[in-house]
Amino acid sequence: MTIGEDMEFAETPARGLPFGVPPRQDPGYRRAPAYGRAGARPARPAFPASPQPWPKVSVVIPTLNEARNLPHVFAELPPGLHEVIIVDGNSVDDTVATARALRPDVRIIRQNRSGKGNALACGFAAATGDIIAMVDADGSADPAEIPRFVAALLDGADFAKGTRFAAGGGSSDITRLRRLGNKMLSALVNILCRTRYSDLCYGYNAFWRHHVPVFGLQPESDVPHGDGTRLWGDGFEVETLINIRCAQAGLKVTEVASYEHSRIHGVSNLNATRDGWRVLRTILAERYYHHQRQKAQRRQEKAEHCPREVMPESASRTP
Repeated sequence: MTIGEDMEFAETPARGLPFGVPPRQDPGYRRAPAYGRAGARPARPAFPASPQPWPKVSVVIPTLNEARNLPHVFAELPPGLHEVIIVDGNSVDDTVATARALRPDVRIIRQNRSGKGNALACGFAAATGDIIAMVDADGSADPAEIPRFVAALLDGADFAKGTRFAAGGGSSDITRLRRLGNKMLSALVNILCRTRYSDLCYGYNAFWRHHVPVFGLQPESDVPHGDGTRLWGDGFEVETLINIRCAQAGLKVTEVASYEHSRIHGVSNLNATRDGWRVLRTILAERYYHHQRQKAQRRQEKAEHCPREVMPESASRTP
């Protein structure tokens, strides 16, 4: 049965989930075997009471046929958010209708190309809050952790980066192969960019909106819609690209412990081998382009500080 078609959207008194949707604690919720530091789920954080107004927080959620997962994701969103933005990649199920039924104030944006990176670019461009939090729609990331990311930004960070491999974090979804690949790719970036990332390929992050230009993403469509063509950073490698460009720009990055749950419904589009090679290609290409930009900048600075020699007036005259 498809949510939004035949299911009643009456709310349960305890969790606000539609009837028939099992919460994470119930036996009907499927969990994968735990790997790494997959401990008990920490207490649910919330925005603390404060006499000072909190910054406006925009939540950007890329979706592609996630109608069955949205009730779980929306139920975990903390109160007091400025806006929730769904960036839909032409879902063929009831994703958009479900989002509107669950949260009438939701903003629906249609991405103009394909891929998660393009969806995030479109969402970042549409966001109006002071802070943007990027959350997956499959239920793997817990939106209730958003206050932790906001707290890190308020403590002075430019970019709050989620990590599954710190005290308080963990995963019930990552496989041993993906964990090993992530560790090797993180080590490579740490060497090349002089960073200390513990979890390069995790996509749960938050940042101040005025840093969006640093990412260099292209929300405008330079290719015909639906022709399958992607621009640089349009795919799953977008998290790696953002992390590298934050380091290259000298932004202050603070890691925030996060627990990754297994996808609730559906099958992930992630392929460990294929997307691992794409991430590696992104790392090497971004390093090369960064060196090229630095060389061009040094040449420009040298040209500005060393003006052309002026020929003597007598030598410039023609006989």
